[in-house]
Order: sequence, then structure tokens, then C-alpha cells
Amino acid sequence: MSSALGAAQIREAFLTFFAERGHQRVASASLVPSNDPTLLFTNAGMVQFKDVFTGRDARPYQRATTTQKCVRAGGKHNDLDNVGFTPRHHTFFEMLGNFSFGNYFKSDAIAWAWEFVTQVLKIPKERLAVTVFVGADGIPADEEAYGLWAKTGVATDRIVRLGLADNFWAMGDTGPCGPCSEIYVYMPGGAPPPGNLPGTSEDWLEIWNLVFMQFERKVKDGPLLPLPKPSIDTGMGLERTTAVVQGKRSNYETDVFTPLLDCISGLAKKPYGKNAEDDASMRVVADHSRAAAFLIADGVQPSNEGRGYVLRRIMRRGIRHGARLGLDEPFFHQVVDAVITRMQDAFPELKEHRGFILEATRHEEDSFRRTLSKGLKLIDEQTEKLKRENKRELPGDVAFFLHDTHGFPFDLTEVIARERGFGVDRAGFDAALEGARSKSDAKLGSDKAIGDAYLALSQQHPETRFLGYDGDGLTGQGTVKAILKGGATVASAAKGDEVEVLLDQTPFYGESGGQVGDVGVLEGGGVSVTVSDAQKPAGGLVLHRGKVTQGKLEVGQALTAKVDGERRKKIRANHSATHLLHRALKVVLGDNVNQKGSVVGPDALRFDFSHFAPMTAEQLATVEDLVNGWVRDNADTGTELMALDAARAKGAVALFGEKYGAQVRVVTVHPESTELCGGTHVRRSGDIGTFRIESESSIASGVRRIVALTGQAALAHGRALELELLKAAELTKSPPREVSRRLEATQKRLKELERELEQAKIKASSGGADAAASKVREVNGIKVLTHEVDGADANVLRGLADRYKDQLRSGVIGLGTKTADGKALVLVAATKDLVDKGFKAGDAVRVMAAEVGGKGGGKADFAQAGGPDASRIGAALERLHELVKV
Repeated sequence: MSSALGAAQIREAFLTFFAERGHQRVASASLVPSNDPTLLFTNAGMVQFKDVFTGRDARPYQRATTTQKCVRAGGKHNDLDNVGFTPRHHTFFEMLGNFSFGNYFKSDAIAWAWEFVTQVLKIPKERLAVTVFVGADGIPADEEAYGLWAKTGVATDRIVRLGLADNFWAMGDTGPCGPCSEIYVYMPGGAPPPGNLPGTSEDWLEIWNLVFMQFERKVKDGPLLPLPKPSIDTGMGLERTTAVVQGKRSNYETDVFTPLLDCISGLAKKPYGKNAEDDASMRVVADHSRAAAFLIADGVQPSNEGRGYVLRRIMRRGIRHGARLGLDEPFFHQVVDAVITRMQDAFPELKEHRGFILEATRHEEDSFRRTLSKGLKLIDEQTEKLKRENKRELPGDVAFFLHDTHGFPFDLTEVIARERGFGVDRAGFDAALEGARSKSDAKLGSDKAIGDAYLALSQQHPETRFLGYDGDGLTGQGTVKAILKGGATVASAAKGDEVEVLLDQTPFYGESGGQVGDVGVLEGGGVSVTVSDAQKPAGGLVLHRGKVTQGKLEVGQALTAKVDGERRKKIRANHSATHLLHRALKVVLGDNVNQKGSVVGPDALRFDFSHFAPMTAEQLATVEDLVNGWVRDNADTGTELMALDAARAKGAVALFGEKYGAQVRVVTVHPESTELCGGTHVRRSGDIGTFRIESESSIASGVRRIVALTGQAALAHGRALELELLKAAELTKSPPREVSRRLEATQKRLKELERELEQAKIKASSGGADAAASKVREVNGIKVLTHEVDGADANVLRGLADRYKDQLRSGVIGLGTKTADGKALVLVAATKDLVDKGFKAGDAVRVMAAEVGGKGGGKADFAQAGGPDASRIGAALERLHELVKV
């Protein structure tokens, strides 16, 4: 099979084949869908064209071909544990596709698919079969497709009729839908025996699905209506097609994966193909490294919610399987780097963001290796407990805790438990998982779903023309195109009504790109609407949210729109400062810094960016100085409309993971800063006035946040800090420049006094060596000292324990006290010789904790517990005598 096409050749052959037939080559969309808030990840080629199929979006072409990055993991795709253990399960994969938007239909789609499979890929016809829709639930059979396949040359005994589940596709309960045809390959090779057909045998593999969008449902369960412009949506999985072309039974045996498996094998110093369990772990690492590379390149970062939560699960599963292979040092970033090297020509975003991808990957592995030890410790504690109870199965709720808190996928918990001779309760795990179903699904579904009324408006009206770039950008004339009241479209609204008003054009900026919406007024013809916000809910429409304060508002009225100019001025300054801040952060911290979000309002700006360490005071000062220097340069702001490729060539910064159209607006606030942006900006950088960072903090793993001020707000902030400094100087009776030094000296003296006080408390509580000796009892040949101390805290108890250990030289100490808030605090300590013989303070204190109604734990030589019932401290200490044995 050395002459078989490689995966990269198949990808290029597909795109070239359809480009030669009038299709526009369209780049893959981001894995983060921009037009479907209910979808976790892009999981099919048609996702980026969904709005084109529904008529909400128009493209300058009617035919397209793509290779789409796809991820299926999380949400309803809950088979992550199968990846690596089957021939074709993957988290990340490529979907080749050709699309027609009301242009060609079944005849061409079928003819071209057969031509590509048989003549370009050269798959023998005797190994092929196709399926068509048989008809069901009142939907007619697809006789047209049957006839076209037969006309193309497919033998009629290889055209199989299947039902709704296999051969009918719908976008949802409503919208476009239609029958589909699939091309299958007989995997054993050669011609199948008579009667062996798709739908009757597992020997067949589907490689290409052709969807014929010819109907539309207006309402759920309603009749199917013919679409005026039937369309085509097809999808061919690159990985499985490559396996067929290269004569492999598993996708992992193809050149998609073999370079990665070679990399992993080299790192682990273990050959692939010699041990089934090791092979599975290598396949897991290979697959998951691909998903990690592409998700991070598209702006997803590991976190504990939404898409980041899924990414974290994928990465940690891959890292744990690497650890299982003996890779005890960070390695995952090296495999991810191999993915980048292999795929960067087809997907240049990997090369563009290589530094950040590797940094994020390394950071997550370091983090997981720290939490991995905690998870392993928990498993060891649980298995020890199970041994004492003569049980051999780890409870499902423990497996779920490991999964949810420590990022342990079930199969890894299962592997670790099996290594220790235990099983895992799968049913209990599944029940716990179902009870806490998908953080990401609920969040995506509830927070971002676009209302039906907004969707309807976006389908009925073109996008609102924005007048804010013209003239002063604050006033303009517009005609009322629609009014929403209570979420429903109305023809008019009266004084006092809360409304959302759609104009054909407006100077009001609808919230987007981090910039908040404008406020102001709409007025004319005796009507006045006070606008409290402007939003862009769907399809480029700007809706003015506010209250009718005068007259009767009606569709068709001409109104003058007036934006609050002073507020807009502050927003402009903050938005332009955000661009300069972004550039300054790249200068100071490196090009791996990428914007992760922003909020630009009139009072302040908030900028989130990728970085894995707190910024130092010196770095923050340098960033401030750079921005203020560019402000003082008073450079002209320039804006241009140009093609996306031209903008990138010019060096314009595109936001990480953002989707852009073919034409983009390029804003240059200063020669140092050129970005793609649709917001409003100052005319000259000097209009920002001054720039001041108010705070810098962490908001998630690898994501920092800066809050900053400009103009008068920055000056007011500086004045407030100066006043606080003067107050501190007065209180410390020192000049302002000496305040920090005086405070350091005061803090040092305070710590000395606290230590002296603590030692005094310990001495008073111990009562001397004689008093300690009087409390010692000998149990099983071991000295045990217990003492209930009045008015102590944890520090005092620890100090007492150390003192008593020195006095006893060999023994166990149990101390208890009633804390200031009335609760019980119990401590157990043991000398080293007894720990070496097997005594565990942690085990003892857990039993004692039950006496005071609480919990506890710790190490073998020192442990403590707390509980609500201080009246039982004496009983808890008495239990220690029963527990002492080695």
C-alpha cells in the first residue's frame, strides 16, 4: 500500500476536485460556533453554513467546499471513554464536504460523489454500496436518488433502501430537512457475498453522507413543504476514508496517526504493537493531543465549565494515559507540538498560535500532575477502607468525585483501581454523572439561546446600517421597522411602554465586541423614546431598548436618533486604550498574550488576556508607561475596510478564536496598534487623556484580568490613592515616601510580639514538665498524654504538642480545646519511632472526630479534627487510649 494516497493528499484531492467544479474553497470555521449558541463545538461541515441554508446569511458564492475541523466530546457525545479502545472513535476529526446553496441538486451531487470515490480515490466498485431513503411517516421514498445512482452505474442490488434513522436528515424540529444517501465500503475487501449489505452486516463502513435539503417544516410535527431552492450538504470523514484508501482496518494505523504514535512510542521508550494496554494508551494520547492543539488554537482554554471543562477532561485523560506508559515528566506538549508540525500547512492557525498552545498545554499538565497525586491518594485511602470492609469495588460516587473534582475520566479510575485489585461501580458512577448532567450544556442552552422573535426579525429585515462612523457619529435619521413589546412584535406602543425598537439605520452602537451599547433618545413627530441600551441580538440588527415617554410609537415613523455624546466620548477613549493595552502587554509579556474578552464602558475598561503568572509591579508600570507614551504621541486614528487576508498581511491583530467575514474593518489607533475592530474610537490617541491600571488579577487558569481607567476617571483614581497615602503617612507619623518602610518595621515588631504571646500561652497551658508527666498513661507499652486546654487555638495546640513530644521522647499526644466560636478542636501527634512502627495519627483523629460530630485527618505524625460539639472533647481524648497500638 506504499503507493496509496496519504491523508494530506486525500484532503487536497477532494478540495481541488470540487474547486474545479465551481466550488469556492472556504476555510474551516472555528471549533467554537459563532452562529449556534446551543452547540458546544462545531461537529459537522454544515455548521458554518447553517444561516446560509436558513436564508439568514448570504454568501458571494453558491457552491462551497471545505475541510472542517470537528470535535465531538461532551454534551450528548458521552463516549469519551471509548476513544483509543475502538478503531474509529475520535474526539477531533476532519469532515470533508461540498455544498450547494440553491444551485445544483441530486443529479450533480450523486454523479460527482461516485466519480470522486471510484476515479480519484480508486476504491473498487465491487466493494461499494449506497443507501437511499425508503419512505416513512407519510414522507415519500426517494425514488429520484435511486434512479440517479442506477444511472451512474451502481448495480441495483447494491442500492439499499433504509428508513428515517439512517437516511433522513433534519436541522431540528423546524427548518430545512430532507432524505440522504450514504456511500458504504465493504471492509473485508473484495466483493461481499450475496445478501451481505449495509443495514444487515457490520462489515460495511459508511464514508460519505449526501444530504438533499428539499423540504422545510414551518412548525414542529407540521407538514413538509417543498423548498423553493433545494440545497446540498455532504460530509466525508477524512480519517475513515484514509483508512479505506490505505487498506487499514483502524484509523490509528493510517498516516493520520502513525507519526504521533511514533512520537509517543519514542518518548515512552515502548514499541507500539507489542502490548494491548500500552497500545490503547498511546492511541488515547495521539487522539487527545489533536483535540487539545486545535481547541486551544481556536481560543478554548482548560477550565471548570463549558467548553473549557470538556477540553480539561480530554487533556487530563491523555496525560494520565501517558503517566500509565511511564511518562513521569511533562510530555503532552511534545506530542501536541508534533500535531502542529504535521497539520500546520492545512491549518495555519496552529503555526500562528504555536507558542501559546504549547504554553497552555504545559501549564495544564503541570497543574494536573499536582492534582493527580491528590486523586491517587484518595483512591489509596478508599481501597484501604474497602480492604478493611472486605469489599472489592470502588463506589460510583467516589469515581464521580474523582472525575468531577480531579479530572479523572472513568476509564482511568478503572485502570488505577484494577492495578490495586479493585473494580469500580459503573452504574453508581453513571447515576452520579446523570445527577450532575453537563455543566456546559445547561450554561450554553440557557444563557445564550436567541429568542424566536429576534430570529424572526433577522429573517425579515436586513442588518441595521450603523451611522456612528459618519460625521460626529452621534445623530442620525431612521425609520421604525419593527417594535417589540414583552418579546412579541407589535404595530405600536403607547406612553409608558417598555419597548425594543428596530430602525433601518442608527448612530446607536449595539453592544458587541466588548463595547457596551449606547444610550440616548429617539424622537420625532411628537414621539419620544428614552433609550437605556442598544443590543445586537441576531443577524446584525440593532435594537434600541427603552421606554416610550411621549406620544404613540408606530412602525413606519421617521425618528431622529440622538446618542449621549459625553458617554460615547468616554467609551471611545476606553476602547482605544484597550487596543493600546493589548499591544503593550504583547511588548512586555510576549506575543503569546491573546485577548480572551473585554468590556468597554464609559467608567472603565476590563481586559482579559492569556497569561500564566501574575504580573509584577514593574511589568504593570512598564505597560502603563508604554500606553501613556503612545497617548502623548497624539497619533491620528485610521480606519480602513479591506479583505481579511489583506488585513492579516498588514499585521492587523485578529481576536483569538473570533469569526470574521470576507471584508473587515481595520483600526489603527497608533502606529504601534492595528486591530480588526467594529467599535468606535478616538480621532487621535491623545484624546484618551491618560491611562491608569486599577487592578490585575486571575480569573481562571491561564487567564488574567486588568481593569483600567482613562481620562478624568484615571486622574480621580490617582488622587484617591494619593489621599490614602497621606492618611497613612499621618497615622504612621512619617513622610509619604517613608510610609512603606515604617509599615514594614511595624509589621516585623507585631510578628515578634505575636510569637512572644504564643510562647507565653504555650508555657501557661503546659503547666510545666511535672504537670505534663502527671497526665501520661501507659497503653500497650506506649506513653499517651491527653490534655484539654482552655482558651487555646490551633497554633497553641501545635506548640504544646511539639513541647510534649520533646518531653516524652517516645509517645502519643492528644490535645483538645474549645475554640473562640464554641466549637471543638482536637489534635493528635506522635513521635517518629512510633510512626515508624505503624501508628497513624490521621486514622486516630478521624475516629476521635466522630465524638465531637466532625471530621478530620492528616499525616501519620500529626493530624487534627474539628466538630460542633465541644462538650465531647473529653470523650474524644479518652478514645485515643483505645486507639493506641502499633
